[in-house]
Amino acid sequence: MASPRITLTVPGPDGDREIGVSNPDRVLWPEEGITKRELAEYFIAVAEPFLAANGDRPVSLERFPDGVGGESFFSKNPPKGAPSFVEAVTVTYNSGRRHPQLVLTEIGTAVWAAQMNTIVFHPWASLASDPDHPVELRIDLDPQPGTGFAEAVVAAHELRTVLREAGLEAWAKTSGNRGLHVFCPIEPTHEFLDVRHAVIAAARELERRMPDAVTTNWWKEERGERIFVDFNQANRDRTMAGAYSPRALPTATVSTPVTWDELDAVDPGAFTVRSVPERLASIGDPWKDFGTAPGRIDTLLEWWQRDLDAGLGELPFPPEFPKMPGEPPRVQPSRAKAPAE
Repeated sequence: MASPRITLTVPGPDGDREIGVSNPDRVLWPEEGITKRELAEYFIAVAEPFLAANGDRPVSLERFPDGVGGESFFSKNPPKGAPSFVEAVTVTYNSGRRHPQLVLTEIGTAVWAAQMNTIVFHPWASLASDPDHPVELRIDLDPQPGTGFAEAVVAAHELRTVLREAGLEAWAKTSGNRGLHVFCPIEPTHEFLDVRHAVIAAARELERRMPDAVTTNWWKEERGERIFVDFNQANRDRTMAGAYSPRALPTATVSTPVTWDELDAVDPGAFTVRSVPERLASIGDPWKDFGTAPGRIDTLLEWWQRDLDAGLGELPFPPEFPKMPGEPPRVQPSRAKAPAE
């Protein structure tokens, strides 16, 4: 039997809003018994840092009508019947198609999204006011089989050194799973392809310094037991879970900003929908000053050109992308045809 609809009082820019939540006792995380109501209340509790990290950006909603064990789908544009305070911006996708995309301008939008069983929020790296020019350089450190979070931490520290040499200040957060995300605030002076090339330049420099621990190989069969630097997460319309976004994993983990000083001792599994509000109340937001001093990617683009001049070319794009200039063949090495003799 469905639980009765409730109304939550949600702070808004012009005063409180009353937002309805149907079936509030629906369990979204069966292993933890976390309900839709708890999820909605989580967003109210983390409103300020959540909006600072994800607000005013095009965002995709990952929705789970039957909870984390069921099917999921993505919502990008506001559905019919969305409240008047739910805003959108028209963005251009890699195909050239243009379409409205949701924008979080107040925490009520996140609560409304939770009402629709949204668990994961995937913000773009650009702002709604200028969606073609990223304000963040994002690097995903993805542990491959045989490696884990501890190995990603070691790589992240060295990556921070690399980025500082390029004139950028790095900030870290857990992915909510096994990996780490390293972000740098940047001035919106370049479009997505340039930022992707800057990420590749940083990744290649990190790989040179840690060849046995880090890889930029796109094909899984070539990665080995190393941390993969996923450069393709820097592409237009390729997103990762935002800071303070829950993850659709059994224990309701959250992608959580951390300080560099605490990183070595971090247990990413300890950051959950239930524990993160307490953490924020205790220590505050480690990313409070994120974006106050954005850097430039000029040095990284010089490294990209240096590597091009040395014979290192473009790297593969995701399969759904159009064929890009200079891109190598999209076929895994073990299936590539041998050159004719």
